[in-house]
Amino acid sequence: MKSSIYILFIILGCACKKDDSLDVIPRDRLSDATVWTDPSTADVFLNDIYGKLPDGNNWWDPMDNWTDNSVCGYSWPESRNVIQQAAYTPSTLSFGLVPLDWRTNYANIRKCNVFIKSVTESELTDEYKTSRLAEARFLRAYFYHLLWMTYGGVPVVTDVLNSSEQGDAIFIARSSSDETLAFITSECEAVSADLPDAPAQTGRATKGAAWTLKGWCELFAGKFSESAATNKKIIDELGGAGVYSLFPDFGGFFMPENNNNKEAIFYRQYLPRVLAGRLDSYLGPTFTKGGAETSWGGMGPTQEMVDAYFMANGKSITDPGSGYDPQTPYANREKRFYQSIVYDGTWWYNDTIYTRQGMGSKNQIDLADKDDASNTGYYLRKRLNDKITLGADNWTPPGTSAQNYYYFRYAEVLLNYAEAQNEAVGPDASVYNAIDAVRGRADLPGLDPGLSQSQMRDAIRHERRVELAFEDKRYWDLIRWRTAHIVLNAPVHGIAITGMPGTFTYTPVEVPGGNKKFFENKNYLFPIPQYAIDQNPKLQGNQNPGY
Repeated sequence: MKSSIYILFIILGCACKKDDSLDVIPRDRLSDATVWTDPSTADVFLNDIYGKLPDGNNWWDPMDNWTDNSVCGYSWPESRNVIQQAAYTPSTLSFGLVPLDWRTNYANIRKCNVFIKSVTESELTDEYKTSRLAEARFLRAYFYHLLWMTYGGVPVVTDVLNSSEQGDAIFIARSSSDETLAFITSECEAVSADLPDAPAQTGRATKGAAWTLKGWCELFAGKFSESAATNKKIIDELGGAGVYSLFPDFGGFFMPENNNNKEAIFYRQYLPRVLAGRLDSYLGPTFTKGGAETSWGGMGPTQEMVDAYFMANGKSITDPGSGYDPQTPYANREKRFYQSIVYDGTWWYNDTIYTRQGMGSKNQIDLADKDDASNTGYYLRKRLNDKITLGADNWTPPGTSAQNYYYFRYAEVLLNYAEAQNEAVGPDASVYNAIDAVRGRADLPGLDPGLSQSQMRDAIRHERRVELAFEDKRYWDLIRWRTAHIVLNAPVHGIAITGMPGTFTYTPVEVPGGNKKFFENKNYLFPIPQYAIDQNPKLQGNQNPGY
């Protein structure tokens, strides 16, 4: 049985000493020299860096709320007041809990640089150095990719900078976007040779994680031939070898009993009541049995998202042959719909959830924005576990949720490959094989043969939206497709259900918090924070366009 890496935090410091006889290291801290002489203490430092990765199962306002997929059920967070309204400047930029902040990521990168330098100069074994330095370089590349997607080209720092020793030499100019990308992808390729196919401890970086990050960044940058080659390598060498495969149950994949299965590539782990998640009571249906508030309702799927799910026969609801009936809109939909969405009349936790109007339910669609009930008439189910005690027991730190938060999974690799290969050469058989594998897991038939490149592009984008919904992927897809200025300037809708059973009327309505703004001339990048420009003279005069 493999061991797991759970993130432990330590205070690194040195005891004050007046003479050698008093140079005693307190039990709650380690000297710098001690850290780098023992692999277990060096691992604690590295584990702390893993702990800086995005903590997505503790976000009460996730990134899909920035998009047309969902709306936060309460009015105060950043998604509704800052990001959706494009109401940010270099001096006011805030991402809430989503870790795209400039200062935070450079602090994490510095930790990586300290680890790399200290371990390289240590007398630890070559075996330890090879594996752990590869992990640290991968983590550094991961933090750089967050900065790169957010701000474009950024200063690439690979040394441990010290202003008292180096003076103005610590100031580094921005690299171009292409240069930053080249650093990230070259690091991923270089360290992949020293990373294992499967980790000795679950949660650590692997060869597949490095290649997936590389292939994703190439896709984001529109380097389709390169991305197709990288993702094909994962499919052929790791998928074909049985390291990765699709987990048979889409909904079950996200549950704690199935953590670390063969679809998982890179992920964050949680330990209940120690370092746990709280998403189940942050993001799920707000009110349950007896009117108890057992969640904050932080994600309300939109009508646009609900309409994106296919029918059970694999057709879109707009297809005349789909069998879709607007008077029974939730009948005969595909499996992922039922595994992802709580809609009117479905069971959750300990109660049937009614979002319809006129029956006095506390979950009635909240068009007045008066409390935490859904503004859309839908609640999230995907990724959430209703088999634990919900409410304050879950949402109070340290939390009780145990399911992983996934940065990369194998289904995304298949979709990345399908998109990159279609853009590079067109819809060949390998493109069909990749996307049909994802559809097949949901018991959907394969795509129709003979699609044009444009038709396949639309099909892949549609499939990607459904498969990766509520996994913090949609915003970056809209950015790289250059469609954000279209999609994010349109209002989103919920569903107002009126009438009596058998004669319900389903009326799409614009929802509170659903109005969005996105300025094409500037919002494809965020502004470099003013404090960074003020601190670094080599950034002055090099702000992103429009800010």
